[in-house]
Amino acid sequence: MNLYGFFKFLVGFILAILLLAGASAAAVLYFAAKLTRMPEKPIFQNEKPVVQKVSTSPQPTVATSNTKSANENELAPGTYRAIVVEPIGLILRDTPSRNSNRIGGISYREEVIVLEESSDKRWQKVRVDDGSDRIGWVSGGNTERLD
Repeated sequence: MNLYGFFKFLVGFILAILLLAGASAAAVLYFAAKLTRMPEKPIFQNEKPVVQKVSTSPQPTVATSNTKSANENELAPGTYRAIVVEPIGLILRDTPSRNSNRIGGISYREEVIVLEESSDKRWQKVRVDDGSDRIGWVSGGNTERLD
């Protein structure tokens, strides 16, 4: 075997190793990017908005319903409307502590009414603004004021 043949073998071997290493790195980066992407939030049947049938007969209007809706739009002093900005949603707790009982959850981009904040601003007492009047504590800094 001459020197030229040995040189060709060495260059070919090094190129093959570099090609395998590059392809392996590209495959690892591709799969890592696929696995670190957040999946779409699933929509279940019980989360879809309920469609109400529109009746053709006129419904009688009640004066108390107008005053009730006007009162619902007014907030008590010190409270404000906010929206959940945490992409995975929030856990609703019965007291402002990580060890407290979980009493529900709040979805991403759901509107809430912030009733009060803890003295250290780590917790917010909120009421879910979906007609269910669920009240509880959530971790502070995960809502954004709407007003």
